[in-house]
Amino acid sequence: MSEIASAFKFKELTVYKKAFALSMEIFLLSKKFPDEEKYGLTSQIRRSSRSVCSSIGEGYRKRRYPAHFTSKATDADMENSETSVWVDFAFACNYIDEATKNSLNEKAAEIGRLLNHMVENPAGYNRN
Repeated sequence: MSEIASAFKFKELTVYKKAFALSMEIFLLSKKFPDEEKYGLTSQIRRSSRSVCSSIGEGYRKRRYPAHFTSKATDADMENSETSVWVDFAFACNYIDEATKNSLNEKAAEIGRLLNHMVENPAGYNRN
């Protein structure tokens, strides 16, 4: 495996793939939010959902240091929880329907379980 491919191996993780897919789904849905939410809900939900992915990538690059890896995985979990809160606000503001809210929150819950596995098993990710 090339050095470049090895550096981005975190993109092969199931949790990263699921978090990226959720972030893109949220991006597409949020395009329909009202213009007045551009610097509010739209910005916040996009930022938090994208931060899950970036924290996974950052943590993976520091996986040799279990404390740092765990810290970044918990950051990703925190951002994932924040995303779920913004999903609830989007529903409460009638920007998404209940089925969409439930689907997004179920995906976020699954991502949370995967992130918690990373937090509880940091040594399992310290392989090249």
